[in-house]
Amino acid sequence: MAHVDHGKSTLADRMLELTNTIEKRKMQEQVLDSMELERERGITIKMQPVRMAWKGHIFNLIDTPGHIDFSYEVSRALKAVEGSILLVDATQGVQAQTLTTLNMAQESGLTIIPVVSKIDSPLARIPEVIKEVCELLHCEEKDVLKVSGKTGEGVMDLLDEVVKRVPAPSVPENSISKEFQSLVFDFQYSNHKGVIVYVRVMNGSVKKQDQLIFKVSNEKFQSLEVGIFAPDDTPVESLGVGEIGYIVTGIKQPGIASVGDTVASIKDVSAPLHGYMTPSPVVWASVYPESQDDFNALRMALGRLRLSDSSFTHEEEASGTLGRGFRCGFLGMLHLEIITERLRREFSLNLVVTTPSITYNVELKNKKIVTIYSPALFPDDHEVVKVFEPLVKMKIITPPDYIGVIMQSIFNHEGEVLSTDNFGNTRNAITLIMPLRELMRNFFDEIKSVSSGFASISYEIAEMREADVVRLDILVADEPVIAFTRVVARRRLEEEAKASVEKLHKALPRQMFTVKIQGKAEGRIIASETLSGMQKNVTQHMYGGDRTRKMKLWEKQKEGKKKMKELGRGNVTIPQEVFIKMMRSD
Repeated sequence: MAHVDHGKSTLADRMLELTNTIEKRKMQEQVLDSMELERERGITIKMQPVRMAWKGHIFNLIDTPGHIDFSYEVSRALKAVEGSILLVDATQGVQAQTLTTLNMAQESGLTIIPVVSKIDSPLARIPEVIKEVCELLHCEEKDVLKVSGKTGEGVMDLLDEVVKRVPAPSVPENSISKEFQSLVFDFQYSNHKGVIVYVRVMNGSVKKQDQLIFKVSNEKFQSLEVGIFAPDDTPVESLGVGEIGYIVTGIKQPGIASVGDTVASIKDVSAPLHGYMTPSPVVWASVYPESQDDFNALRMALGRLRLSDSSFTHEEEASGTLGRGFRCGFLGMLHLEIITERLRREFSLNLVVTTPSITYNVELKNKKIVTIYSPALFPDDHEVVKVFEPLVKMKIITPPDYIGVIMQSIFNHEGEVLSTDNFGNTRNAITLIMPLRELMRNFFDEIKSVSSGFASISYEIAEMREADVVRLDILVADEPVIAFTRVVARRRLEEEAKASVEKLHKALPRQMFTVKIQGKAEGRIIASETLSGMQKNVTQHMYGGDRTRKMKLWEKQKEGKKKMKELGRGNVTIPQEVFIKMMRSD
């Protein structure tokens, strides 16, 4: 485990090569990143288990994602293993996300092997980074291993150290039953085999044709196949204690398998194993099919994706302008981007995605407190007494040269600095709290930009706090477009309204008649632009006569457009790419 882009997947490649898990001719870069999207972006999105043999020992390795939006994937992987390799890039040192994942591993009671990677880089600061790691883990310099995932240097020593330091799996001491018990840490769906659960065996053993049960959903089934990841699915006779593998269930209906459930033998009478916390979404967006004919296809696609990524939620909703769709909850902005991209690629769906929003608790004048997930449902200003919004507690680690510009960004995003500390000799750590709504307003990109990519961020959701926010509607031809509705800070209302209206004015194709684009909040119009209609004065079929004949025809066409505008008010066609342009930050 490590911060994003510290070389986890590359190191995993070298391990697979050295242990002969994959033949040389089949080797490719980031072999465990099986999704096209992962290769394209160079990030790991889904954790990937694999089994390797080394000097008479069997390892089960899980390659985890590094981005903070996928930290739930990491927390699940930690429950399935005994030890963890903490990777720190020798050119960048300990980053904010390294601290978050390290805390998770320490809380799980894992053996941690500190490793400094990318030692072959000309920019590597090996002695300094080793010192940082030692301070962090309170260990000695000789305990920190040095490797290069690119050249393979030090990887053999690392495999030997794993054998020495990481304890072998053991049967739980308090176990009364010797029957088969396993923890589900992930699963996938196959059209032919149904749900395939990825399990860590805690007790007993399992083989093909065994009668099993999901403890939480209480669903009985027969195992159709058991196997290991080598790294492709490879059937085996049986899986025993401590092994990681898969079980083909043959179950085709969704909602039965869940991450953290216990798969056990029908004879097992003990309580289910301790599972995982359920992740709570922090960012919400509505997803609609561009054509309502695709609604059922979208429902099926979301159900399938939910099988392979249990951390997002979806429920049906309907909108007057966009028809039927789904309200989806995500763990962060990157998570939202990845899920919608997967829907487009893997299921060939054309989608309209509304502007992402967060949850607000609103106290109304009639003393009711309502929870608002969608900006379109946010009450009018005159009905609201108080609004509460979630905060994030954040840590930024940066070289001291960038502290000034970062502090300015924090101030612009309503952040409140709690403390600043020295982090090693060359960096500072800033702890702050900030509204989640401001974090979504491009804060990540801004910090990366002002710090030339040297600063790193990790955050966790904190308590709710009172907020001064209002609903901003964007009107096209006097009709509000739900997909563009947002909740913004009152102090930035005019700026946001003007920016949104100008952006839509540039993106919207010209219509047959003149269209007004307006930003409306607090019961008044704040910004307005006019998109002039097409000049389609057709006179080419006329021959002869003087100019008055043409003028008469132009007048007739003008009247027609006027009538068209009156009849077709609000019937402005907004193409799919306009929604996408409005979603993207400049």
